[in-house]
Amino acid sequence: MHNFALSANNIIKVSYFGEQMEVILRLLKAFIVGGGLCLIGQALIDFTRLTPARILVGYVVSGVFLTAVGAYEPLVKFADAGATVPLSGFGYSLATGVKEAVARYGLLGAFSGGITATAAGITAAITFSLIAALLSKPQPK
Repeated sequence: MHNFALSANNIIKVSYFGEQMEVILRLLKAFIVGGGLCLIGQALIDFTRLTPARILVGYVVSGVFLTAVGAYEPLVKFADAGATVPLSGFGYSLATGVKEAVARYGLLGAFSGGITATAAGITAAITFSLIAALLSKPQPK
């Protein structure tokens, strides 16, 4: 017969294991949703005549549209970074920023909200591109 004593050490072990499983589940959700979005993009590249630029614009516009109709927020709550990191997440950030700025500043917020909400990401992209350009040596094709 087993004697299961409830001790603080056993509770900490169970709590720690539960936290690890929660992190693994969050990572799995992000991987599945983000991978699914990438799979759609790759299929569009492989099986259509759409250019990569049009596909990228389509992702941003679809993120804005799905946010406007309320369909992207549940995906963000479910997958977290798996839904906010791809380009559709950039559209989500634009739309969310506009919505919040319009609520705060009125019609003027429609012009400033998207840029304000995405300024950090845009700045990071420009900064890292500049660093990569300065560190690399251009080669003629």
